[in-house]
Amino acid sequence: MTSPQTTESTKTVTGVVLTATAAQKARTLLDQEGRDDLRLRIAVQPGGCSGLRYQLFFDERELEGDTVALFGVTEEASEVDPDDADKVAVVVDRMSAPYLSGATIDFVDRIDAQGFTIDNPNAGGSCACGDSFH
Repeated sequence: MTSPQTTESTKTVTGVVLTATAAQKARTLLDQEGRDDLRLRIAVQPGGCSGLRYQLFFDERELEGDTVALFGVTEEASEVDPDDADKVAVVVDRMSAPYLSGATIDFVDRIDAQGFTIDNPNAGGSCACGDSFH
């Protein structure tokens, strides 16, 4: 398996864009786990008050149909080395990919909110808490 490049075309491999801020936070959390086999998996599952719910979690599994992209923790990253500690691998499963195409994952850290956010152009609407969409 060849390593994808961190370019605009590679970022669309998963259909998801991970901002540098989100990549940095994910990298920090991955480092705290102390394991080098984990990747950030982004999935869509049935549930929530709007019908579909986002799932973000660290996963070591490789499932058939997964798409993977590597993102740098800085905007300037252009070359990808799979062993580079400043990269985050993002995995999207085959069933979730159509729902997440074009979505941007960011991380906010404000006094009124903290956590990963998803700006998804495919969502027709969402619940008040922002955890689910349709």
